[in-house]
Amino acid sequence: MFIRPCYRKKSGKRHAYWALVESYRTDRGPRQRVVAYLGQLEEAKRRGVKRAAEGKGKSPFQQLRLFDRDDKPEPEWVEIDTANVRVENQLDFGGPWLALELIRKLKLDELLDRVMPPGREDIPWSRMALVLVISRLCNPSSELHIAEHYYGKTAMPDLLGIPSDKVYDKRLYRALDQLLPHKEALEKHLKNRLGTLFDLKYDLLLYDVTSTYFEGQCGSNPMAQRGYSRDKRSDCKQVCIGLVVSKCGMPLGYEVFEGNRNDVKTWQEIVTIMEARYGKAERIWCGDRGMMSKENIAFMESGDRQYIIGASKGTLKQFERELLAEDWRTIRDGLEVKMCQSPDGGKETYILCRSRDRREKEKAMHDRFERRIDEALEKIKASCQKRKWTKETIDRRVGKIMANSSRAAGLFEVEVKEVDGRASISWKKNEKWRDWATLNEGCYLLRTNVTNWSAEDLWQAYIQLTEAEAAFRIHKSDLRIRPVWHQREDRVLSHILVCFLAYVLWKTLHEMTKSAGLGDEPRRIFEELGKISLVDVVLPTRDGVDIRRRCVRRPTDHQAILLQRLGLVLPRQIRS
Repeated sequence: MFIRPCYRKKSGKRHAYWALVESYRTDRGPRQRVVAYLGQLEEAKRRGVKRAAEGKGKSPFQQLRLFDRDDKPEPEWVEIDTANVRVENQLDFGGPWLALELIRKLKLDELLDRVMPPGREDIPWSRMALVLVISRLCNPSSELHIAEHYYGKTAMPDLLGIPSDKVYDKRLYRALDQLLPHKEALEKHLKNRLGTLFDLKYDLLLYDVTSTYFEGQCGSNPMAQRGYSRDKRSDCKQVCIGLVVSKCGMPLGYEVFEGNRNDVKTWQEIVTIMEARYGKAERIWCGDRGMMSKENIAFMESGDRQYIIGASKGTLKQFERELLAEDWRTIRDGLEVKMCQSPDGGKETYILCRSRDRREKEKAMHDRFERRIDEALEKIKASCQKRKWTKETIDRRVGKIMANSSRAAGLFEVEVKEVDGRASISWKKNEKWRDWATLNEGCYLLRTNVTNWSAEDLWQAYIQLTEAEAAFRIHKSDLRIRPVWHQREDRVLSHILVCFLAYVLWKTLHEMTKSAGLGDEPRRIFEELGKISLVDVVLPTRDGVDIRRRCVRRPTDHQAILLQRLGLVLPRQIRS
């Protein structure tokens, strides 16, 4: 769900409000419908926001009048040259201010002050760390770009109290070095704070692995290796990141592995680390079929750990009889499940799942690859009739075709012969393979040692792995964790830590958005409030003195509604 700005004319006036919109699928494609109209601010609430902006309510910022009152008395009024009133020095305010509000909500600034106490440095490292995290959330870029371009164009010098000339690339790099040793303390604090704020349960832990690639050789970084790239950049070295999240997608912790580490080899290590950090408790671990191996299953059972894990596609062959039976249970439109006992009589339970949308997708893929192989083999056959090819050459060409179209390769039985130095090719289709492929299209298998859950509950828990996948998408798109330009190992780990902290702020806004009834898409909220700017208002007086005040631009009607819904009070002015 997401929000959409709307307007309405009433009594000749234009009124603004928000509509909560839901996207859903139909047989004719995706559609949208309005779930609720969020309306305008009520008059009483509007007056409350106004009083807070005037300094009569509680606010994290010091509210100022148009003319500050110091010890010296000032006149009640002055004569202003209205013809020369001007606005100067417009700065980005909404994004950094909102990020700082989220940081204070999580008490992240208090933790950084505690674990990174000020020493002899000119600017406290805890403040510089906030610069890195806020910049990663608002405008992800390099430390050099932050120092030379972004920081001075924002309100962060006023919000954090760090002058622009004190922020430069080397100081930001050193801030990365100072932040990294506190990774575990940060994860523990955020886990406890998020659990308190949003009443989170950590009984189900979702684990997934992704990769991010480097630009450069990374010769001195032993973790930078070539491996399976989720970014389709096999030409670059990479590292793998294993992320643990709760069932609502709230991050619990992460670990960084070598770029050539297989997913299945990370499972035991991440489980051990999280148990040592937070205890075993009564948790259920959930992973996709890439995490499944006999060693991992034995490891989980040896420690009496509970798990829900995807089974390999080949395991479906053992459940052919169950696939043919009709005792499926429909748990939602287009999805059926069935609980089965372990084929070897073990303690595990298997859950067969059959999805209509997935079946249509896999059928289309099989048909497409079958046509592709047919066309390629026909070209080879025609080529063999025109000129002489050796059997070895045709075998290599056939092998390449099958490798590129592996989804339907098992359907074809190809025979290559060579007579009098001329190769010939023939093929036939294995209908038994087609029958089995048709039967298991759209089907997948889960395995678990959880005994007191229904098949629907087990499937619902497994499908929450999409939350971990969504976390990786946000890391790579909105927070731009890739590519990594750092070459040193510690700087790479620090870069990933800053991205993790920025993602925690993102998820905090996401939970606040849901609680406020604004849908589950924080991106629109952040973009809308990020348009609020900070300006210098210059008032020339009759005496020739310019009165300069740094003021926050008045929010639009839409922005005011969002602020009221989120319980945020926008300051009118801040002291420079």
